[in-house]
Amino acid sequence: MNIKPLADRVLVVPAPAEEKIGGIIIPDTAKEKPLRGIVKAVGKGTKDEEMILKEGDEVLYGKYAGTELELEGENFLIMRQSDVLAVLA
Repeated sequence: MNIKPLADRVLVVPAPAEEKIGGIIIPDTAKEKPLRGIVKAVGKGTKDEEMILKEGDEVLYGKYAGTELELEGENFLIMRQSDVLAVLA
């Protein structure tokens, strides 16, 4: 796969949703959308906004951030850098 986001966009691999909590298995319909993921690719930024994220960063993002895509059987989110809320250290 060879995807290069444009401008201030980043490609994120979302963390998998939790399968069970305390021994209770959660059905697919009740799973919450994960709000964290790993940055897979970044654009070059814009003249007004420098790209501060880099590949491999673990990030938190908003519940409705980004556009979901599926490529080669893997799920991704593509979003603007400004949709990322924090980088986990």
